[in-house]
Amino acid sequence: MARNVVISGGGTGIGLAAAQVFAADGDRVLLLGRRAEVLEKAGVSGALTYAADLSQSAGVRGVVDFVAREFGAVDVLIHSAGGTGQLEPAVESDDPLDRVLHNWTVNFRLNTLTAALLTEGLKDRLASPGGRVLFVSSIAAYRGSGSGAYAGAKAALHPYAHDLARELGPRGITANVVAPGYIEDTEFFGPAIDPARRERLIGDTLDQRAGTPGDVAATLHWLASPAAGHVTSQVVQVNGGAERGH
Repeated sequence: MARNVVISGGGTGIGLAAAQVFAADGDRVLLLGRRAEVLEKAGVSGALTYAADLSQSAGVRGVVDFVAREFGAVDVLIHSAGGTGQLEPAVESDDPLDRVLHNWTVNFRLNTLTAALLTEGLKDRLASPGGRVLFVSSIAAYRGSGSGAYAGAKAALHPYAHDLARELGPRGITANVVAPGYIEDTEFFGPAIDPARRERLIGDTLDQRAGTPGDVAATLHWLASPAAGHVTSQVVQVNGGAERGH
């Protein structure tokens, strides 16, 4: 039977690749993102789109109402929205503390709050049993991210997924995290990545190649399948062996 799949950050990169995989299976897909024009250009066959800022409760309420009208129940909820804030307005201050405050606030808003608010908003609509909640984290949660803000925001998803798995487990719902390494063809890295950095990131892998959005999408698809019904509260790394985790 076709499932109802909701994907945040579904207009580009990993979210878009996941949407294509689920749609190819015949599932009904809803793409969420802040930029309506990006969602409209995604070109996923049969997909619905809804533009909203998921870091704001009003935006999430709109999504919840839309899902209630169009889907009813949610079989698979994938959180692929995020980023380091490169699309956000820069802080208008020369004070170093103001910049730190801005950086950490933006990263937690984009990566953590979007996932937490959307999950809590749709939690009662998750299919019971069989529902799946999947978070896209990052290798940075293990290695750091320079300032620490992005890494901290992604790492926060790990204990949240564990608490969610404990809470939803009795309903037959799983919650897991996928933590990618260097993934090409995404807005996060972009085509303008410094060649030396790209070489270093690929050199960290054991298979000596960059990851693709399809690599992550395939992992998300498996975790959402009946075959992964007894897999919950796990962090699955997709990074070619660049980080083994703990």
